[in-house]
Amino acid sequence: PEPRQGDTTMRLMIQAATQQLYATLLRVVPDDSPDAHDDPTADPTNRDRGAVSLEQVLWFIAVGVSVAVVATILWTQIIDTANETDNIDQPTAP
Repeated sequence: PEPRQGDTTMRLMIQAATQQLYATLLRVVPDDSPDAHDDPTADPTNRDRGAVSLEQVLWFIAVGVSVAVVATILWTQIIDTANETDNIDQPTAP
């Protein structure tokens, strides 16, 4: 099935928020690789590639935050819809 316009917009907003969060986390975390201290002109994207890299941890955090944001938005919509009494027909006596 074709995705609806709202679905595409929501997906793009989530992706943008994830990218923004990831970029911010990369700026906040200091680069502690040995190359950064030896060569000041070293590529800033050269990160430690250990068993679990910093990049993987930051992506995991960013995805977790994005999932929490989407869950909160959906849960709020569900609660708002459930609390609407306009859609419920009141019973009438026969």
